[in-house]
Amino acid sequence: MGTSDEEIDRLLGKLTPRARALLLTGATTWRTKAEPAVSLRELVMSDGPAGVRGEAWDERITSVLLPSASALAATWDEALVERLGGLLAAEARRKGVDVLLAPTLNLHRSPLGGRHFECLSEDPELTGRIGAALIRGVQAHGVAATAKHYVANDSETDRLTVDVRVGERALREVYLAPFEAAVAAGVRLVMAGYNAVNGTTMTASALLTDPLKSEWGFDGVVVSDWGAVRGTVDTARAGLDLAMPGPEGPWGEALARAVADGDVPGATVDDKARRLLRLAARLDALGGPDSHRARPTGESRGGERSAAVRASSAARDTCLSVSVDDPHGAEHLSDRALSSSRGSSRPVPTGESRGGQRSAVPASSAARGTPRRPVPTDTARGTEHPSAPAPSPTRDDRTRARVRTLARRAVAAGAVLLANRDVLPLDPERLATVAVIGAHAARTRTQGGGSAGVFPGEEVSVLDGIRAELRDRAARVVHVPGPRPDGPAPPLAPDDCTDPRTGLPGVLLRMLDAEGRERYAERRLGGRLLEPRLVPGAHTVEICARLRPRTAGSWTLGVAGFGRMSLTLDGRTLLAGDFPPRTDDPAVVHVNPPAHYATADLAVGRDALLVARRELAPGTGRATVLVAAPPAPDVGAALSEAARAAAGADAAIVVVGTTEHGESEGQDRTDLALGATQDALVRAVTAVNPRTVAVVNSGGPVELPWRERAGAVLLAWFPGQEGGAGLADVIFGRAEPGGRLPTTWPAALADAPVTRTRPDGAGRLDYDEGLHVGHRGWLRHHRTPAYWFGHGLGYTTWSYDELTVPTAARAGDDLAVRVRVRNTGVRQGREVVQVYLARPASALDRPVRWLAGYAAVRARPGETATATVRVPARALRHWSVAEHAWRTETGTWRVLAGRSAGDVPLAADLEVVPAPGE
Repeated sequence: MGTSDEEIDRLLGKLTPRARALLLTGATTWRTKAEPAVSLRELVMSDGPAGVRGEAWDERITSVLLPSASALAATWDEALVERLGGLLAAEARRKGVDVLLAPTLNLHRSPLGGRHFECLSEDPELTGRIGAALIRGVQAHGVAATAKHYVANDSETDRLTVDVRVGERALREVYLAPFEAAVAAGVRLVMAGYNAVNGTTMTASALLTDPLKSEWGFDGVVVSDWGAVRGTVDTARAGLDLAMPGPEGPWGEALARAVADGDVPGATVDDKARRLLRLAARLDALGGPDSHRARPTGESRGGERSAAVRASSAARDTCLSVSVDDPHGAEHLSDRALSSSRGSSRPVPTGESRGGQRSAVPASSAARGTPRRPVPTDTARGTEHPSAPAPSPTRDDRTRARVRTLARRAVAAGAVLLANRDVLPLDPERLATVAVIGAHAARTRTQGGGSAGVFPGEEVSVLDGIRAELRDRAARVVHVPGPRPDGPAPPLAPDDCTDPRTGLPGVLLRMLDAEGRERYAERRLGGRLLEPRLVPGAHTVEICARLRPRTAGSWTLGVAGFGRMSLTLDGRTLLAGDFPPRTDDPAVVHVNPPAHYATADLAVGRDALLVARRELAPGTGRATVLVAAPPAPDVGAALSEAARAAAGADAAIVVVGTTEHGESEGQDRTDLALGATQDALVRAVTAVNPRTVAVVNSGGPVELPWRERAGAVLLAWFPGQEGGAGLADVIFGRAEPGGRLPTTWPAALADAPVTRTRPDGAGRLDYDEGLHVGHRGWLRHHRTPAYWFGHGLGYTTWSYDELTVPTAARAGDDLAVRVRVRNTGVRQGREVVQVYLARPASALDRPVRWLAGYAAVRARPGETATATVRVPARALRHWSVAEHAWRTETGTWRVLAGRSAGDVPLAADLEVVPAPGE
């Protein structure tokens, strides 16, 4: 149906004031309210941005997993990101999702931010451009994107209550800028964050109206972050349009009464309802059954899918055909490259992604490259349970291959080669033995922790990728795990246990009533159960597993969750108590609850029955996690074994990284260290083999005290399901490392200009640095990082030969800058040419220089290429606090061009003249 204002107003007129108010609260956790009077169906939402989970936290419902957002920004490639957005749209349509809650447009203000992996970069220009590309890709295929979290929600500590104090100019020029770019790209929704800005919580902030709706002309829906609405009248009178989740909450009937009592103007609610109807019309969710998108039915907690959804593969292929094809033809992967990863993919039954701690299915399944998707069974009766989640529809081989190809290409495009001392790329023909070292090599961390998590059907670890690449070569691959990374015990994995009722790998989940009688039971694939099925009379969640120790000694066992919990081993109580929530942060309560531990001696060959119970109580969520870890190997012995393997190899690849508890939603980091054991591992390997490639598996900056000792340092980020395949392409020269840093990388935390993420005693977090975030702050304080914003090496070299700028530019006009570069190496390559601006004689406080634009060029050896970089007028403007308006200084400006914020060999002057009439 049409989306004209007249048609929307006609439909609005069919609804009573109460009905209009009730539309503005969710019907469930992930769905909006349907309204038959206007043929409005529910809209389904899902977390993003690395994948589309859908409505259920269920490891049996799998999703495509792309590289983390920080990795996507590292591509500096809007065309590729737009295609990846199309892939996410295809996934959303497959899962019956209308609204994807992505991208995250908050900035890397401090390297300690715990959610950096989900954000794009430290820079407002780069964040805005990459975010807009993702939005365009998603929305080109009938799925709505959501720009979040508006605004200044740049850290996790006390994020529900923190009051960010930021100056008007910095707010406009830095933190609001990416959201303005999202609105210009046509984003359908904007999510208001939990935090307050300058004394007012964002769900009640005037910023939702001005500049968002008035100045920028945003005509979509402003949705709350989940549970961020804390009052009725103040939030309803502001620019918030939709309170999620539902059906309970501060709006609903309370909002309808407030309208009836005159506390909230009816016209204000009408505008909100009008926006929701407009969104529904754009998503084909309004106006009759013929316009409804086919979707899964009964899937609020993971139900079976209808034949209509399975029939939607043609629409899915349409999304992918737009998204996957590469018109540039750069660094294509061959058929052999694709097939080499098919045999190495690792089905992931548990969805866990913590380095060194996740289990895989038997190698026979992995060799076929087919995800293991067990049919859920009712283990109480040993029969198939009709209401259990069905496996995701199987893609045909061609579509699946295209998805994997695109995801794999994204890994290489975002991988940042930080340092290379003529070690990379490795020549497979010259290798007899390759040592692959580190727990993260075999259990590569593919995604960050928190609400954005998905359950990939298959993953390729770094070890898998290297083995696949060398499978048909003479080289021998030796893997040594080294010492176990620091961190708490992981969720119980299926290769360590069996369901005591069926004997199959996994655990037995039971729901018990208050008398301890079984109300429901099923086998699950691992110990992390975030949404146990609620059934009538459910009082207690129980997870049972028969442990099969493969290592003797003192095991760490535990249970995570809130409320009254207990843990027993062979009937003996290990721990019991009442553990009330210390926070109401939904990421902690529902996704990452803390664990409580005990130890017990276990013997190889002697199974033990482990049983965790927690009572369900209001405010404690449902998440229940059974954890177990064997005794840690002796660190000295593990380091010696790693050094011996490295010394006997032609090349060593050592993989180190963070853990889920180090980078996760709901908490910031307290340091940037990888931990003493991982640093010691790299030192031990580099000491005996100069041809060592150190692969860093993290979503944000970490300290690399050994970086000068390694032959090469490759930043993998959280690379998604095809991580190992894409990284193998880079390591062996099949693809060039395409990434450039989207955030400045400190050598040590103490060097970073901005480190404070914790509010003061009054709950305030002052952004005292003003405009000087990221590389701007480093330049202002005359500090040199380990690696600058924009830094990244390829497999060739470049000279910067000439910079051409206009002699003059009018204030308010875009300008074009041309940079001529030459490929001085021996291999074809891609160079990201970056242009920065400076205003040395400014009367205002300004950064030393700031990113104004960028463009990528490709050239063969010896060829020159000219990058035409568009510098938008906004790069030259500033926000006048006195006039509350944008202004542009006239006079002489400095234009600089180079490879990073710290390497700008070309410079020229630009004269900015007043616009006509000024």
